Amino acid sequence: MADRFRELERPQAGRPKDIVLMATVSSFESLRFPSKSDLRQFGELFAPLYAASTEEARRQAVAALSRCPQIPDEVAVFIAHQPIGIAAIFLMGSKAIADSVLMRVLRTAGPDHARAIGKRDDLSPAVIEALVGSHQDHASRRTGEDRAAALAEAARLEREEDMRAELRALVRAATPAAEIPVRLDAATEVHQALFVRFARAGEIGMIAVTLADALASSQWLSERILLDVSGRQLAETLVALAVPAEDCLFVLGKIYPHLAEGGAEALIASLDPAEATLRVESWQRADSYTNGDGLPKAANSESTNADGQDHHDRSSRDGRHRAAG
Repeated sequence: MADRFRELERPQAGRPKDIVLMATVSSFESLRFPSKSDLRQFGELFAPLYAASTEEARRQAVAALSRCPQIPDEVAVFIAHQPIGIAAIFLMGSKAIADSVLMRVLRTAGPDHARAIGKRDDLSPAVIEALVGSHQDHASRRTGEDRAAALAEAARLEREEDMRAELRALVRAATPAAEIPVRLDAATEVHQALFVRFARAGEIGMIAVTLADALASSQWLSERILLDVSGRQLAETLVALAVPAEDCLFVLGKIYPHLAEGGAEALIASLDPAEATLRVESWQRADSYTNGDGLPKAANSESTNADGQDHHDRSSRDGRHRAAG
């Protein structure tokens, strides 16, 4: 009787590993009172046969062993730590699992295994206590993971805001104050390079920051432009900013996938640069009134100077007229 497992272990033609596993389990299951030698031999055979078998054979083998009144401890530990889809039936119903094995599983496995053990109808006080402790550990671990995730997200947002601030400083440092246009002017080389870089990285938020800086507008305007899912508003803005055609096509194709296969070329070709410039300038003025302090300071200064000069000219003309009269 003790050698029957060794006979099953020997390879034979036409005997797949699934059949060998099931035959080994069936032979063990038929032993009403397995000897120490039977338990030892089965314990040595089970794991390698299990590893070489299919998922379905594993399920059937574990289901059969769940009905056995006695199995080797090492086999019980092995099965108990298998994925829950296989181990559940064993953990919930096997009478052959010692309390020490159950508590070991509770210490080392996850919450799914603990829930399966909790469904047993023969739990001892020691296992119940271990179950409570396991539940508290898992809850504490989840809370810690949630807290870590929240901290990581906060850190990510803070880094992103720092990057935006650095970007604003970089672009403004690269554009001398004397060159900042009162009206829409072409995007600087820095802006153009950043459009391409952030489009390639898929960083839409950073594109919005760069676009707002290029337009000398609020980020509300740049985000509204990007939210036009047709891509037309961004295309008009890039054309108005005199971004090179190659860069326009690349940026549009990356942000709006439906423009990647020739759509961007057709869209750009349909735009008139002068009309696009007038439209974007109107957006700038509306944004300045809505989100700024009226007209840009440079424009206000120019207007003030012009008004002052006009008043001076009128005064001079009036004086000359009076003198002539």
